[in-house]
Amino acid sequence: YDFRYRRQRFSGPTGCTSKREAEKVEDAERERVKGLQFDASKPLAFKAAAAQYWNEVGKFHRNHVDTLRSLEWLQDHLGAGTMISAINDATVAKAVAKRRGEGVSAATVNRSVNEVLRALLRRARRTWKQTVEDIEWKDHFLKEPQERVREATAEEEAKFMASIRGDYAPALRFALLSGCRRAEIVGLEWKDVDFFNREFRVTGKGDKTRTIPMTAAIYALLWDLKDHHKTAVFSYVVKRPREGATKGQRVPITMEGFKTEWRRTKGRAGVEDYRFHDNRHTAATRLVRATGNLKAAQKLLGHSELATTSRYSHLTKDDLRAAMEASDAAQTVEPKQTPAAVENKK
Repeated sequence: YDFRYRRQRFSGPTGCTSKREAEKVEDAERERVKGLQFDASKPLAFKAAAAQYWNEVGKFHRNHVDTLRSLEWLQDHLGAGTMISAINDATVAKAVAKRRGEGVSAATVNRSVNEVLRALLRRARRTWKQTVEDIEWKDHFLKEPQERVREATAEEEAKFMASIRGDYAPALRFALLSGCRRAEIVGLEWKDVDFFNREFRVTGKGDKTRTIPMTAAIYALLWDLKDHHKTAVFSYVVKRPREGATKGQRVPITMEGFKTEWRRTKGRAGVEDYRFHDNRHTAATRLVRATGNLKAAQKLLGHSELATTSRYSHLTKDDLRAAMEASDAAQTVEPKQTPAAVENKK
């Protein structure tokens, strides 16, 4: 990035491989610099509050690109000059209705509007000592349909692996084996991988970390990647060089890049009604089917409550029913006829 603010020049590397991502970083840095003028003793407009929230919290999120996009949407809708003290239930209701009107899911509305705005206003009240309205957030969060459990069949998995770019294939295979989220895969670094103890550590939602043991398949997959990049576990080969990169160089995969390749892979594979998150369901489903152990699935997925993992309980019931029916079929014999039954047939 390279820009001027109040007659002072600011420049530096973005660490990105695409112009779009670099522009996002420059915009964020520009807002960060403007945020340095932050004065918590005065009432804040949304633009200043958003810049400060990004500077203190947002840019450290694993999904920081999504956080930045949400802040930008909120600023466009609420107005950069709107005082945060004026944001009330009516304001939130209008923002939710506007986002719903864009045809996105209830989950997307909740994540991109309610969660981000609530976090910003909460920080404004608790940390910056700003006066903000008491908002009934439970009235604004949309009901999300119960998450379905969609498992990839062996045929679908084979189609995905045959359709994805070779340098992205290890990341997809890792998702199916480990049940890790996309952000956890993108953020995985070699410092988090322990070959000696055969385990690796990921940071998930809420910046919670969990350690997952390596199976033989995961160990072999990661071992083959250890010389590809110095810090990032999953990387790709640059085919179209942009600023800061050269053709043939390996650079870390990014959230946006992985999303793009997954979208293309699905199109080439021709598999319908399947999301990247379903790779996580696939890993958990296979584990529960093989072991019947919901606690193991809970640890694999990093769920804090077993109730969250209980969506997979139908697998153990179905498998139990199938086993019982197989047992019944194996033990079914022609019943012996009683003397009375024989006499009645005469």
